[in-house]
Amino acid sequence: MSLLRRREAGIALALLLVIGVTTVVQPGFLFSAGGWRDLLLTPAILVVLAVGQAVVVITRNVDLSVGSVLGLTAYLTGRLFIDAPDLPLVVVALAAVAAGTLLGLVNGAIVAFARVPALVITLGTLYVYRGVTLTWAGSDRIDAGDMPRAFLRLGTQQVLGVPVLTIVAAVVLAAVAHYLHTSRGGRQLYAIGSDPAAAALAGLPVRRRLLGAFALGGALAGLAGVMFAARYGTVSSGAGTGMELQVVGAVVVGGVAIFGGSGTVAGAALGAMLLLTINRALPVVGIPDFWQRAVVGALIIGAIALDRVLATRRSRRLAAARDADPPGGTTAVGPAAPGPDHDRTRTEEATA
Repeated sequence: MSLLRRREAGIALALLLVIGVTTVVQPGFLFSAGGWRDLLLTPAILVVLAVGQAVVVITRNVDLSVGSVLGLTAYLTGRLFIDAPDLPLVVVALAAVAAGTLLGLVNGAIVAFARVPALVITLGTLYVYRGVTLTWAGSDRIDAGDMPRAFLRLGTQQVLGVPVLTIVAAVVLAAVAHYLHTSRGGRQLYAIGSDPAAAALAGLPVRRRLLGAFALGGALAGLAGVMFAARYGTVSSGAGTGMELQVVGAVVVGGVAIFGGSGTVAGAALGAMLLLTINRALPVVGIPDFWQRAVVGALIIGAIALDRVLATRRSRRLAAARDADPPGGTTAVGPAAPGPDHDRTRTEEATA
C-alpha cells in the first residue's frame, strides 16, 4: 500500500492542516518566540504514554491506569530528590521507570493469569494507584525548589531548537517502532491481538507477551512521570488525573484498532500530537470549550468507525480470494502488505 494511503499519512496531513489554518488566523501560534517550542514540547509526555498504550492495545487489551501510574511515579521522583538529594538524576529516573514497570506487571499478571478483562482490572488499579498517591502525598505538594535545577532544566532545555523532552519521546518512539517492526516478539504481539485463541494454539507465548506489553506500558508511564516532574516543576497528588482518556483517544485516533491486531506506534504518536494541537488551536481561533471537546469526541468516533469499515473490507477481500481458489488448488492467499497495520497479525508470520 502506498504511503499516501496509509493512515499515518492522513493523520499527519490533518495535523499540518490544523497548524496551517491556525497560523493563518493567528501567526503567533507558530511564529511567536515560544510557538515552535510549544508545538513540539506540549505533546511529548502524551506521546510517550501513547506509545506504551499502543503496544497494549495491539494485544487486544487496554490499560486505564497509566494516568495514575504517571502521578505516582512523578511524586516518587520528587520525593527521591527531597529524601535522597545526593542521588544522581539518572538513578532517580531509573527508579521511577522501575516503579512504573512493577505497576504494569501487576496489571499484566492479573490479566494474563487470572484471565480477567483488562478493562476491568486496569479500571480497578487506576483507583488503587491513585489512592496510594493520595495517601502518600496527602495535601503536600512538591515544588520546583525541592528539585535540582539541572533536573528542571530538562523540562525547558533545547538541543538545536528541539526540546530535550521531545527528543526523549522521539527516541522512545523509534525504539518501540523498531522492535514491533523487526522482531519476532513484535510480530507475536500483533498475532495475539488478531486472534488470541489461534495464537495460543500455535504455541505462541501469550502470557509472556502480555506481561511484556503491560510492563512496557507501565515503564513508559513511569518515564512520563519523570518528564512530568521536569516539565512542570510542581507535583501534587492529582498529577496525571484524567490522562488515561487522552491516551486512549490518541491511540484510537492514531489508527490503532481498539479490537487489537493492527496499528502502529507512529500513528499513536501522531494521534497524540493531533489531539493536543487541536486543544491548543481551537481556543486561538475562538472556538468555545464545548465544541473543542465535541471535535475530539467526533475524531475518536470517526476513527473507530473507520477501523470497522476497513476490517470488514479486509475480511471480504480475504473471503473472496479464498473462494476464488479452485477446489484442491495450491494457490495460497497472498500475504498482506508489509506494514504491521496491514494484517501483519497473521499467526503464520509470527511463528516464522
